[in-house]
Amino acid sequence: MEQVKVQQGTKGGFLKGAAWIAAGGFIAKIIGALYRIPLTNLIGGYGLGLYQLVYPVYCLLLTVSATGIPSSIAKLTAERVGKGQSTMPLLKTAMKTFVIIGVVGSVLMGILAPFLAKAQGSEAVLGGYYALAPSVALVSVISVFRGWFQGKNNMVPTALSEIAEQIVKVGFGLLFASLFRDDVEKAVIFLLLAVTLSELFTLFLMLAIFHRVPAPVLLGNEGGRVGVKTILKMSIPVTLNSLLIPLSSLLDSVLAPRLLSAYAENAVTLYGLFSGGAVTVIGLPVSVCYGIAAASIPAVAQASARENASPKKRMWYALFITAFIALPSAFGLYFLAEPAAKIIYRSLSANELSTLTKLIQVFAMSAFTLSCTQTLAACLTARGKPQLAALNMLIAVTVKTVVYSFLLRSPQISVFGLAYATNLGYLVAFLLNLLYNLVIKNKRKKVTA
Repeated sequence: MEQVKVQQGTKGGFLKGAAWIAAGGFIAKIIGALYRIPLTNLIGGYGLGLYQLVYPVYCLLLTVSATGIPSSIAKLTAERVGKGQSTMPLLKTAMKTFVIIGVVGSVLMGILAPFLAKAQGSEAVLGGYYALAPSVALVSVISVFRGWFQGKNNMVPTALSEIAEQIVKVGFGLLFASLFRDDVEKAVIFLLLAVTLSELFTLFLMLAIFHRVPAPVLLGNEGGRVGVKTILKMSIPVTLNSLLIPLSSLLDSVLAPRLLSAYAENAVTLYGLFSGGAVTVIGLPVSVCYGIAAASIPAVAQASARENASPKKRMWYALFITAFIALPSAFGLYFLAEPAAKIIYRSLSANELSTLTKLIQVFAMSAFTLSCTQTLAACLTARGKPQLAALNMLIAVTVKTVVYSFLLRSPQISVFGLAYATNLGYLVAFLLNLLYNLVIKNKRKKVTA
């Protein structure tokens, strides 16, 4: 009877944690999307263009922050919790490690700023890089706290910090854009400074939450010190895995328009309909399902560390919940593609809306496969095999790139070849992640009370 209660509590805690992460991420995305409307009115197309030259660097940092560092720290934290050991040695080592890495990153960004600005052909963004540089170190520290809390199955700090981060960025951003609307270049620099200020505020928020943690929770069986090598061995493959999709998208932005331009005058528009339209729409249910992936790491990691628990059962449970959300979403996107496209992208022409509708329908299945892929990748991370998830995604993006390199040469297939190839890539990643989750075995030591 006691065992049943524990299992029910675990499932309840899992769903509650997943809901917090999903809600925080979704609200943050909505705030960020709404922010673009007044921002565009205040700084115009030129200002937005300057902003977008520098902002992708921050998005890359967020990719690492949202999945790389927190996922690895969450796994290591949950593992120690499962063994009844204190998590403080891990937190201290991780904090020292990523503070150093973050500071080095900030300094490098400052040093490379003149070269980046020159390469982009706009000296006006130089000040923006300097304004954004401190956020590299800030994001690193915030990520450690997020991972530590997630590993203890407390998803609330991550959700609250993501929402607060966006609110502060939007508040300062609109203030600066209004103050300097007559000097667009200065406005952009201060807009990027608003990003750094939002990260600084988020760090103070995380510190405040951490200091409210009861003292007994911070104590316990020390379980030995945690080496830097242990943390990096887990963090590097997780981070590489999280970077593969955005890096693949960067490669797509170079190859796809060139292949399409061989027979289509509107090659850039066609690529934009896929990357800025279909991918964005499909990404909504995927972002919601990310909460399940984040919550599965402590659940599966703790099960892997205990003699009487089954990580595979928790993996199947996480996958079931993901499929329960993602599969109806995929069908909904397929059947409601046309009204969704008309509502979200009202300014498109009739031909563009028709193309976007078909792209969403073709690409809809990826809402299911990509959602399941990220959950299964999180389970592999939780079981100490993040390198397998990274390898599987590398194989997937390679398959995708090779396939669309052939498909896009056909005018009859056109940009839809990119959707077909991406579907195939995510399907490959899904199947490989599922296979490895089924075949790998964990070496567990018996835990004594």
